[in-house]
Amino acid sequence: MTIQMPAPDQTVLARRSEIVAALARIVPGEGVVSDEPSLRAFESDGLTAYAQLPMVAVLPETVSQVAAILRYCSDNGIKVVPRGSGTSLSGGALPLADGVLLGMGRFNKVLRIDYADRIAVVQPGVTNLAITRAVEGEGFYYAPDPSSQIACSIGGNVAENAGGVHCLKYGLTTNNVLGVELVLIDGTVLRLGGEALEPAGLDLLGVVVGSEGLLGVVTEVTVRILSKPATARALLMGFPDAKSAGNAVAAVIGAGIVPAGMEMMDRPAIHAAEAFVHAGYPLDVGALLIVEVDGPEAECDHLAEVIGAIGRENGAGLVRASTSEAERMAFWAGRKAAFPAVGRISPDYYCMDGTIPRRQLAHVLARIEQLGDECGLKVANVFHAGDGNLHPLILYDRDKPGELDAAEEFGNAILRLCVEVGGVLTGEHGVGIEKRDLMGEMFTETDLEQQQRVGRAFDPQALLNPGKVFPMLHRCAEMGRVHVHNGQTRFPELPRF
Repeated sequence: MTIQMPAPDQTVLARRSEIVAALARIVPGEGVVSDEPSLRAFESDGLTAYAQLPMVAVLPETVSQVAAILRYCSDNGIKVVPRGSGTSLSGGALPLADGVLLGMGRFNKVLRIDYADRIAVVQPGVTNLAITRAVEGEGFYYAPDPSSQIACSIGGNVAENAGGVHCLKYGLTTNNVLGVELVLIDGTVLRLGGEALEPAGLDLLGVVVGSEGLLGVVTEVTVRILSKPATARALLMGFPDAKSAGNAVAAVIGAGIVPAGMEMMDRPAIHAAEAFVHAGYPLDVGALLIVEVDGPEAECDHLAEVIGAIGRENGAGLVRASTSEAERMAFWAGRKAAFPAVGRISPDYYCMDGTIPRRQLAHVLARIEQLGDECGLKVANVFHAGDGNLHPLILYDRDKPGELDAAEEFGNAILRLCVEVGGVLTGEHGVGIEKRDLMGEMFTETDLEQQQRVGRAFDPQALLNPGKVFPMLHRCAEMGRVHVHNGQTRFPELPRF
């Protein structure tokens, strides 16, 4: 399997020692990582099919250090790849052989909490779940909750516009971020948004959230925190097949109900999750829906009854409502652990991310099964059914010749299918390098050119995270090609030092 990236700049590589020394003056002590064994920790993100050693990694602790690093790189024409926790599943944090890897993990403090205004001000290295942990003692929480919330950082959530199981009712990251502090490539530090719900002026904050590190480096985030609902109840509903479960999803939303979360798993995912966490899932069903409602107790009781009735009308043989907080959490435990659970039944898996209209669920799932048969690969489906965000997990073995290629082609076919039925290429994982060369399926050349013009307003030299998001046709004529080494796709290797 090959993908294209800009060929490494040999003039920059020739100055590596000079660059390392300059960065060490900006971030003294252990802030610069330059030896090959240590750089291996940064060679890929969660999309491990692709790997590349960075030229050097630098780990700043202060905003002034970030500004100085970016200013130095701008003045010297050096590429920069920002990185948070590295949980991205689209290759968004993949390093470059001639670039500086800017790790933001040391920015890990909760700076301020204001319960009266319902905000928390945090550094980008704070994990998603840590925000909720910081405020739950006062009855508050942070709504976006991706499955990787125990590890993923809020800065990465901002870069990819992450979602989670509760985004149906409470929105994605963009709906829960009020402001950011951003350092531009020339070292300029600016603030976008603030603490008000609707700040005046152009919505540049909306441009930055989801920009995948192409516009600047986030050094502070102001998020909205919510009061914990008085009651939360989850329903577990088992269906004979995905079609009937999909019909139930459409019927619930059509009835004017907006659950806090609505998740679907197919048979392979159900069996994998149950074997992993023993959540009490039924094993004799073809599809499982987990639907959560929250709010006043009387409202939850009523909605649970209505949703249960809709489920039965659409073929649910099992409808079980949680009767305690422990049982509710058990229902979610299997869904939250679905990705690692699937890792137990396959040597490797390729996690996809596309979004479709809810009415197309049954058709798309059937077509995915057909595509899998054509490619000779199995797939487990886990997704946010309420908003049509699919996460097919393509099962393969990278040690078997051709299977990684087949998995990638299968994934591309799924994403093309999403666009074909009126959906989009990504719901929350971002474009990165994974979907980059499929952007033409969804956008015209004019669309892509205008998007890049916005980027050049922030980063005129295109030094921030180059080679990501936009097809190479629109980036650079000279391209280096990657190759497969021991079953793993690698970019042209950094020389050994």
